[in-house]
Amino acid sequence: MASSFRNTLDFFDTLGVFDVIMPFLLVFTIVFAILEKTKIFGMEKIRDELYPKKGLNSIVAFAMALTFVASSKLVGVALGAIAQFVLLLLLPILFLLLVGTFHTGEEEFALSKGWQNVFYVILFVGIMLVFLGQLGWLDIAYEWALSNYNSQIFSSFVFLAVIVGGIWLVVREPQKKEKAKD
Repeated sequence: MASSFRNTLDFFDTLGVFDVIMPFLLVFTIVFAILEKTKIFGMEKIRDELYPKKGLNSIVAFAMALTFVASSKLVGVALGAIAQFVLLLLLPILFLLLVGTFHTGEEEFALSKGWQNVFYVILFVGIMLVFLGQLGWLDIAYEWALSNYNSQIFSSFVFLAVIVGGIWLVVREPQKKEKAKD
């Protein structure tokens, strides 16, 4: 039995809220915010204060958002990517919750800079994989890799990666620890 909320969401879906209105608002907001921040179209003076040209910024953001929602393929890619981005956002939060269960609470919990960089790289790779997957390019790459797989070439790349990683570990500069201020 469907609940009232499910029926409401289905009604919104038939109205086009999720595939027209929400993507339009998202693109409009992001483009408008970028134009306001970067001040690409210049500034206008109002009572001895300089402000970004809101009218021009809003017209450009409106046109770009309307053009975006006119393409159902772009909207489909964006909606699929956004759903997977939310999942990518949840993964580090869940990881930190698990790590936090073993934390004593005596001092503030924070990840070291090295672990933060590891998470940045993982999330960047995840974002790139989401976009490539939504565009269908991962399927093409996977099919190519299956049809052209050669164990010697693969093992050569692994060996090269191990050699480069070893060289990097040997020649990198050690990080200087900050001395405590007296």
